[in-house]
Amino acid sequence: MALKYQGVDFILFDSLLSADELLIRTNTRAFIEDKLIPIIEQCNRDGRFPRELVRPMGDLGFFGATLEGYGCAGLNNVEYGLLTQELERGDSGLRSFVSVQSALVMYPIYTFGTDEQKSRWLPKLATGEKLGCFGLTEPDFGSNPGGMRTRARKDGDDYILNGEKMWITSGSIADVAVIWAKVEDPAIPQEQWRIRGFLVETDRPGFSARDVHGKWSLRASITSGLSMQDVRIPAANLLPGTDGLKSPLMCLSQARYGISWGAIGAAMACYDTALQYAQQRKQFRGQPIASHQLVQQKLSWMITEITKAQLLALQVGRLKDQGKVAFQHISMAKKNNVAMAVECARMARDILGANGIADDYPIMRHLMNLESVKTYEGTDDVHTLIIGQSITGISAF
Repeated sequence: MALKYQGVDFILFDSLLSADELLIRTNTRAFIEDKLIPIIEQCNRDGRFPRELVRPMGDLGFFGATLEGYGCAGLNNVEYGLLTQELERGDSGLRSFVSVQSALVMYPIYTFGTDEQKSRWLPKLATGEKLGCFGLTEPDFGSNPGGMRTRARKDGDDYILNGEKMWITSGSIADVAVIWAKVEDPAIPQEQWRIRGFLVETDRPGFSARDVHGKWSLRASITSGLSMQDVRIPAANLLPGTDGLKSPLMCLSQARYGISWGAIGAAMACYDTALQYAQQRKQFRGQPIASHQLVQQKLSWMITEITKAQLLALQVGRLKDQGKVAFQHISMAKKNNVAMAVECARMARDILGANGIADDYPIMRHLMNLESVKTYEGTDDVHTLIIGQSITGISAF
């Protein structure tokens, strides 16, 4: 049977948070408990995204939460981190949806867009009336986005886009896609063509999206492939502030930051379930399995690593609010916290024994989801090399 979440705080972590930060977490936690937890296991079984939660999340200011104006909440980065922690404690797929809407769609429009583009899209994206997706990854280019084959060709006052994108969250339900493409320029060699960002309305002729089926991970999230065949858009749809690969990587840093907090939420859910189960499950002379040394060793490891991850995420969040964060800081938080969460889920599954694979408990769902989270927005290996380059000054790519 499902166990009521008790919260996880071993070293009085909450004492490091402001009243506003605690309030954001409390309100998000209540939403997850009331609206998502009762339906998420069935959504996972059915492979269904709970779209009925989109507008309520918009009403609570979950989308573009750190942005100022345009109906956005204007939260600080720690508040946003706590929000994503609670979302992913519910399910990685829901947190992924909010991350894409916020960090990968609204953020680039806000950062690189014109006033007209911001006014047109941001208020409706903030409420959830309009949905977006982010088209960077391609079928043959994931960790190496600079190798993309998607092209944009200038044609009078328009651009014509051709290409394929893959593993796109919310692709088939999006109203607008932020598409990254190399702009053709016959005056220079192809390897020097610049990557630019474009806003592509998904109802334009030649644009299509197809969902990925048969997933064992992120089943409550929509994952799509995008195809663009001579999609014509006005030149006004170019995001003018974008210039080169640095622009989409800036967006990915925003998303990776949210993931570093979200993974803690998934780990907390697994740890709390395993702890309560171990206290209640009796085995060998009628004693709870929590009395056994090997079970205590697993629980001790989990709470220690969760606590370290909390402190790492908090410091990165504080640096972000001070304008001092670097992308390698975010890489460390994403790499460490997701790997920690995967191991917590595996240990929790072990503690629950056979019950760990049943969806009476959230363990296996989190474990399957986290296997994807470890890969997307930069694999564990890629983040390892980002940190390595930062500390040695030598690129291993």
